[in-house]
Amino acid sequence: MGEKITIRSADGFEFSAYRAMPNNAPKGGIMVIQEIFGVNQHIREVADGYAREGYVAIAPAIFDRIKKGIELGYTDTDMSQGLGYARGELDIPTTLQDLQACVNELTAYGKTGAVGYCFGGFLTYLSACELTQLTCAAGYYGGGIVDVIDRKPQIPLILHFGDKDAHIPLSDVEKIKAAHPDVPVYIYQADHGFNCDHRASYDKAAAELAYTRTLAFFAKHLQ
Repeated sequence: MGEKITIRSADGFEFSAYRAMPNNAPKGGIMVIQEIFGVNQHIREVADGYAREGYVAIAPAIFDRIKKGIELGYTDTDMSQGLGYARGELDIPTTLQDLQACVNELTAYGKTGAVGYCFGGFLTYLSACELTQLTCAAGYYGGGIVDVIDRKPQIPLILHFGDKDAHIPLSDVEKIKAAHPDVPVYIYQADHGFNCDHRASYDKAAAELAYTRTLAFFAKHLQ
């Protein structure tokens, strides 16, 4: 269903992305923002899922600025490596520039939304605050959002969190809700990474409910 493409950022840097196309005329575009594990099999499967729902889905390889072709699994070693890339080596303003280039690519297919997971959930929040031509956004268990809650989303945004997430305590989720009462925040009886069926923390019920809510959100704002 999908293919690898190249996108040029504003500074001329070219990075890869995975694009999944729907079978029929697109309903719009969805930017799928990766976790700390790169555009791996799971993220490609997520993009394929949104394509089956009728959207053109593009997952940009934001780690290409560090090294091309980074794809990690979910071991402790992978986790440490991915965190090092995301929190240590990646420049956030430049990453947002690359995400903007991805949004620009998707606008050819209509209105564009964003969905991101883990570190990508954090970037989804920043995208809702900073990017242009983005219509709406949905973030999953974005660690670090609490540190940037002074930035105000400029577009409709929903957020998903798990109440068993040791990385994001519910006290932080409550701070986010208090800072942005107009942003729907959904809390599930699940752990961090509950959407990823490649991880031990996968929770089928939570993942399906969050997906249903996200699809309804996109249907409302991208049609």
